[in-house]
This record gives sequence, C-alpha cells and structure tokens, in this order.
Amino acid sequence: MALEHAILVSLTERAGSGYELARRFDRSIGYFWPATHQQIYRVLRRMDEAGWVTHTEIAQEGRPDKKVYRVSAAGREELTRWLAEPVEPAVLRDGLSVKLRGASLGDTSAVLREVERHRAEHAGLLEVYRGIQRRDFPKPDRLNGRQLHQYLVLRGGVRAEESFVAWCDEVIQALRSERTP
Repeated sequence: MALEHAILVSLTERAGSGYELARRFDRSIGYFWPATHQQIYRVLRRMDEAGWVTHTEIAQEGRPDKKVYRVSAAGREELTRWLAEPVEPAVLRDGLSVKLRGASLGDTSAVLREVERHRAEHAGLLEVYRGIQRRDFPKPDRLNGRQLHQYLVLRGGVRAEESFVAWCDEVIQALRSERTP
C-alpha cells in the first residue's frame, strides 16, 4: 500500500488541510500506517498534480493561505481500484525477535531489559487503543458502515497489542527463570 491510499481513505472520511491531515494521522490512521508530516505534505502535492485531490485555498490573517483538500472523482476511482486489488499478507519483521534468537550469543540480561522495554511500549499503546475504543465506540454492537470498519481496524490493533504484551510476558518469565537455576 502506498501512503496515497491511506490519505485518500482519510480525506474521503473528512476533507482537511495538510496540517489537519497530519494531526489525524497522529491520532488514528497513523497507528496502522505511520507517516511524517513532511511525507504527508509531499504526497499531497503529488496527489494534487495527479488529479486525485483538489484543494480550495482559504485566506488566513498573518499566516499563509490554508489549502483544504478533498478527494476528486479521479481519486475516488483510484481508491475503488485499490480497494478491489489484493494486498499481500503482513510479514512480521521484528528486530526484537532476532535479538531474542541470538540472546545466548551475548548478554541475555540486556535482551531481557529490551523485551521489558518493548512490553512497556506495547502495553502503553494497548491502553491508548482501549481508550479510543471506550471513547469512540461505546456500543460496538450498534455500528455499521464506516464506523464499523473503523472499529474493526481498532480491534485488530487491540488484539495485536494484547498478543504482543502476552508474548513479552512469556519471554520475560522464561528468561528470568533461565537465569535462576
């Protein structure tokens, strides 16, 4: 998937400026398809040149004009084409797993500390996802359409983080018991 498609999805949900889009990425879609603000602005410019988005300039006092982007008919056609095309299954590429595999070749306690650090990061992200779920989807059984689809993506994130935290707990327990005979 290209960043262009993530931007098309986001702009189809709600038009916005590059700044607004970058903030949306920081709070939602970026959890699953991260992009820097610079990448978003660069891609928006390409999409505008390709005719996938249009923009309206809004004058602002004391600041440069703001461009509000919307998906064009050509952008909707591209999004429809892309949605129908197969996507390769995700492949796990995880440096922590490689470190764990090689732990016996170095300082196992350093690897343990790294697993503990990753666990804390993933547990924090899990709480963020759960907070979003409580705030935005208090009654999931009543969802349909766009809200259901957003909820299902969020649930995928919750499940992935739950699984990663549980795996880290398993690794931590095993590495600690390995050190104590």
